[in-house]
Amino acid sequence: MKTSIITLFFCTFLALNNFAQKNSEMVKVGDIFTIAKVDMNNYKYIKFPKDNFIIKKGGIANYTNIVNQKVKITALKENKKGKIQATIQLTSGRSFFKSHKSIQVDLKNALAKKELI
Repeated sequence: MKTSIITLFFCTFLALNNFAQKNSEMVKVGDIFTIAKVDMNNYKYIKFPKDNFIIKKGGIANYTNIVNQKVKITALKENKKGKIQATIQLTSGRSFFKSHKSIQVDLKNALAKKELI
């Protein structure tokens, strides 16, 4: 009887621990992150448009204005390779570089490389 109670307690503990880990890794629409500073403005996983496209749309290609800005996830989708692509917008309602309303992000890698915190 003792062993079955201990086994039941142990299994319950493992199940709750596994459930907590899965929920902590899940990102959902509406979550808010901050854009971190990266050396030489080399954002690899946040897909900012090239400078010439920003200028063509009448924007200003200045990356210092985006550092430490709060962004909100507006859409999530999984591509064919299994990577989660997120669409982000500034929480202030402004546009990135005064030209782009939303930006695509490879979410898992951007969080791992600390481009988004």
